[in-house]
Amino acid sequence: MTTQQTFKRRVRQRMARTGERYTQARRVLLEQQADTPRVGGREWVSQPEMSGEAIRSNTGRGWNEWCDLIEAFDGHAEGHSAVVEHLMAEHDLTGWWAQGVTVSWERITGQRLPYQQSDGLFGVSKTKTMAVDADELRALLLDPEGRDALFPDMTTELRSRPTSKNVRIAMEEGSVEFTLASKPNGRTSVNVAHTRLLDHTVVPAWQDFWTEWLEALEE
Repeated sequence: MTTQQTFKRRVRQRMARTGERYTQARRVLLEQQADTPRVGGREWVSQPEMSGEAIRSNTGRGWNEWCDLIEAFDGHAEGHSAVVEHLMAEHDLTGWWAQGVTVSWERITGQRLPYQQSDGLFGVSKTKTMAVDADELRALLLDPEGRDALFPDMTTELRSRPTSKNVRIAMEEGSVEFTLASKPNGRTSVNVAHTRLLDHTVVPAWQDFWTEWLEALEE
């Protein structure tokens, strides 16, 4: 996929998320590109999650090398899954590393914005292990009054069955899935996966919200 085709796709994705006209969405993205850094001669639209030192230490190659290898693969335009399979088959990466390298290539080249998921929407995840009872917290999440206590002044709606392993609720923005795992000494690992956010600009605020929420829950 050429850089121009990638940029046009980003414009269309922004139009779908924001309702902007093509010219307005294009102008905003061009302004963002003006501040884009160049790393080793390659223009990076956004940063990968892992540093160059870490990826080289764990895979033997840096980010630009991985980008060049992916783009030399004739099937890279077929999408995420094709690239992952290629990296596993031809470059001996495990599934976890193949996914990570592919996502980072998509971010570097502007095909995936920070926090963007495979459905084109955005998400954030937080995990904390704390001294709370898993069954009691689950009961609160399932109960409307319990959710009112956990999320005062916010509208929530249960979206999973009471018997489901994880609890999923709809928020004012997006959908949240709670995974509760009991740990020794009466502690519980609480994972919060907030997905289906329409724009990456709202993600930092939700990151802060869930960090503070988990801290308050432990207290």
